[in-house]
Amino acid sequence: MDPAASPVPAERPLLPDGSRTWVMGILNLTPDSFSDGGRFDRPEAAARQAQRMLAAGADVLDLGAQSTRPGAAEIGAEAELERLLPVLRAVRSAHPAALLSVDTFHAAVAEVALAEGADWLNDVRGGSALRDPAMAAVVAAAGCPYVLMHNRGDSRAMDGLAVYEDVMAEVRAELLAATDQLVAAGVSSGRILWDPGLGFAKTAEQNLVLLRGLDRLAAEGFPLLVGPSRKQFIGTVLEEPRPRARLWGTAAVCALAVSRGAAVLRVHDVGPIVQTVRMTDALCRQDLRVCSPGAAMA
Repeated sequence: MDPAASPVPAERPLLPDGSRTWVMGILNLTPDSFSDGGRFDRPEAAARQAQRMLAAGADVLDLGAQSTRPGAAEIGAEAELERLLPVLRAVRSAHPAALLSVDTFHAAVAEVALAEGADWLNDVRGGSALRDPAMAAVVAAAGCPYVLMHNRGDSRAMDGLAVYEDVMAEVRAELLAATDQLVAAGVSSGRILWDPGLGFAKTAEQNLVLLRGLDRLAAEGFPLLVGPSRKQFIGTVLEEPRPRARLWGTAAVCALAVSRGAAVLRVHDVGPIVQTVRMTDALCRQDLRVCSPGAAMA
């Protein structure tokens, strides 16, 4: 047996079943991502990082070849595939049982990635399948898990006022509407995960409001994927400008997200967050009232 082979069991579920929280490891293959751009943009380095994250307990790896940081240049589907495919093939070959997600909003990339062994699609464009019928068709035909992320666009109007009047209610309503459209296009509702889109065109306070109200989203029945890792709103609260120095702020957010019903946490620092998640699951899973709002008053 190859000593670098994945420790992941051959028969693993395709989606979380609610018994514990999953951890998704971020594998950026870009030179310009906000916190680790250029570290894993070579196939050999990316494959080694994939092995480290799986060994640290990652349940899913999310491979992204297009930076989604604010102001990032869109490279197009062809260039995205040139970055993605060598790593996807290498990781799939070394870890045949691992769950692999591809972070893309291009239908052409999604189709090729699925053919090359990807299991999930993670769409940060807020359901680009709704704007690109080809994406909806790819997801429907594949029957794969599809992460529907909320991403309205700019968080502030021209007059400087926040676009959202009630960010919690509006994110929920827009995710429900997008889900209805995806299902109408043939996507199975049992394969859709929701992502509230932390850090995507939302202010720091709006992100905090969403985190406090995650249980309202979880109540709709779609597994929640939450991606707080190293993001600017954590830096704002901690007054920490360095993304890679925001680990403990990220861990605090992850613990709250688990207590509010998150199913998957998307993070850079897999090992510490796996420990955080396991401890929070142990505290919360047997009796969720322990961590529910107002439980201390019961």
